[in-house]
Amino acid sequence: MDLVKFVQDEFVTKNELPKFAAGDTITVYYEIREGDKVRTQFFRGVVIQKRGNGASETFTIRKMSGTVGVERIFPINLPTIQKIELNKKGKVRRARIYYFRDLTGKKARIKERRN
Repeated sequence: MDLVKFVQDEFVTKNELPKFAAGDTITVYYEIREGDKVRTQFFRGVVIQKRGNGASETFTIRKMSGTVGVERIFPINLPTIQKIELNKKGKVRRARIYYFRDLTGKKARIKERRN
């Protein structure tokens, strides 16, 4: 196991990202390759969970696209991620807010944490 950790620490490029947690609203800017063209697209939503540690850490973002909920899972060390903006800090009691999927309307609001 120490060898695996050593290889991950040495050879996996780490992105400098802001600290965020479940309940925060973030915008992820990432590259899309279409043939030989490259463009930047963003995905703005609420962080549902952060999972894993080290090189295998991932986070799930959920947004509403019309009336349909869309979730996307991003690895932290994905090389196509250009930047992450922290839009709003959310005040939630849990680390994984799966219950957020079932909420609609005003119940789906998350209070903002002010520091």
